[in-house]
Amino acid sequence: MAAVIVLAVVALLLLIVAASGVKIIRPYQKGLKERLGRYHSTMEPGLRLIIPFVDKLVTIDMREQVVDVPPQEVITEDNVVVTVDAVIYYEATDPRRLVYNVANFRLAVTKLAQTNLRNVVGDMQLDEALTSRDTINTRLREILDDATDKWGVRVVRVEIQRIEPPPDVVAAMHDQMKAERQRRAVVTEAQGTREAAITRAEGEKQSNILEAEGLKQRQILEAEGEAEAIERVADAERYRRQTVAEGEANAVRNVYGAIHEGDPTPDLVAIKYLEALQAVADGRATKIFLPTEMQGLFGTVGGLAELLTGRGDSGADGIDDEPRAPAGPSAAVPPPPPGVPGGPRSEVVT
Repeated sequence: MAAVIVLAVVALLLLIVAASGVKIIRPYQKGLKERLGRYHSTMEPGLRLIIPFVDKLVTIDMREQVVDVPPQEVITEDNVVVTVDAVIYYEATDPRRLVYNVANFRLAVTKLAQTNLRNVVGDMQLDEALTSRDTINTRLREILDDATDKWGVRVVRVEIQRIEPPPDVVAAMHDQMKAERQRRAVVTEAQGTREAAITRAEGEKQSNILEAEGLKQRQILEAEGEAEAIERVADAERYRRQTVAEGEANAVRNVYGAIHEGDPTPDLVAIKYLEALQAVADGRATKIFLPTEMQGLFGTVGGLAELLTGRGDSGADGIDDEPRAPAGPSAAVPPPPPGVPGGPRSEVVT
């Protein structure tokens, strides 16, 4: 009975020892197997067997890790004390070097980040440090990545959480910002007024130019219209005169033809001449100019008048009681009636 119990205990111990030799490595881990205190191999994720009490397995997390850098005071180049803190993101690239090359990686990388953060921010002025966070992040990441390469770690990125100046500096910065914004507002308002004045002047100039061009175009059109109207009036007047002249010429030709066709006697011509003289000497003229050969015509007219008078005053025998004036060019001409050339108000000039 005692032997059975001993065998059971031994079997249980062997089972426990065998179970301790079975290891499971997670997908985000890698294992370092040490045999008798020395590095033996790097084991990948999965089910792995080791020799109990001979081999030792150390698992390393290969995921990206975060290290918070505590806040610290940094003096800038312009002697302003600011409080700066940061966050470091890293991931293991070589688990063997991460375990064997550095004793406490998190503490080492924190101190390294604090030291280099002082150097980077200390080389900048306050305004530059406040506005150049990307530059600080990039420079600090490059420094830490180079320094941690031998530790089997890659620094993915570094982020500055805050850069906090002293309260009095913050108040001065607020006053400066307020003054700067007021200055910008005044400058912007002045520029807006200037641009508005320029735009208004340009608009008035363009309006005056367009108005002058419109006035010029209107005057040109009016002048062209007046010239065209004058030309049309002149054409109409010329056409009218031409038509009147043609009508008068036709009338003269008709009268001249009628005279020749009628074959007038000298007596009729003399009577017509007297009628024409009566129309000419209508009392509105004081002098009438007649050609010299008209004296003979007057003699003919005088003879005609004497003949007509003798016929009216003669007796039965046809002999006048008064002596007659001799006929011919030297015959006396009876005084013309009023309104005829030679009358009371007219003077006949030959």
